[in-house]
Amino acid sequence: AHEISVLCDAEVALIVFSTKGKLFEYSTDASMDSILERYERNNCVEEEAAASHFQSQASWSFEHTKLKAKIEVLQKTQRHFMGQDLESLSLKELQQLEQQLDTSLKHIRSRKNQLLYGSIADLQKKERALQEQNNVLGKKIKEKEDEIEIAQHQQQQTQYQESPTFVLAQALPCLTIGGTYLTGSGSGSGVRGEEEGVQVLTQRSNTIMPYWML
Repeated sequence: AHEISVLCDAEVALIVFSTKGKLFEYSTDASMDSILERYERNNCVEEEAAASHFQSQASWSFEHTKLKAKIEVLQKTQRHFMGQDLESLSLKELQQLEQQLDTSLKHIRSRKNQLLYGSIADLQKKERALQEQNNVLGKKIKEKEDEIEIAQHQQQQTQYQESPTFVLAQALPCLTIGGTYLTGSGSGSGVRGEEEGVQVLTQRSNTIMPYWML
């Protein structure tokens, strides 16, 4: 024991009972009590760790069994909902299954209607947005057409004012072709008519005729 304690650099305690029941003990530098106390303390820690590990394994095993049973129940319920394995069900169980199916269908219809109403609301919102865009585009097109029409009218007016006919018409005075001859009975009326005729001829002679009218 002493050699082992020296070679292994360990504390060794040895207790031996002879065949006659006599006690022999040996301990290294530390006392026997301190070595035994340390041994018991370490042994308790190992036992607690082993017990904890065992409890953990037992807990996992229990959880596994519990989850397995739950999965089996869910699979069985799923088969019942699909109309399978109904022979083993009693009348009361079938009625409960029917009520569950009715409740599930109500929830499904409610959710379906909710989604449909949401889709309709979104489509109506998009429709209003497109209508507003269409109105804005129509207004812009109308304004553009009005601008084009005004520009064309101004261009036509400018071209007409710059045409030779318009310029010549503005340059030439108004011509009065023909005259008014008054006739009447008596010499007085004849003289007045001749005088007015002379005045008209005088006015005509004073009017400058353009070359294209000669």
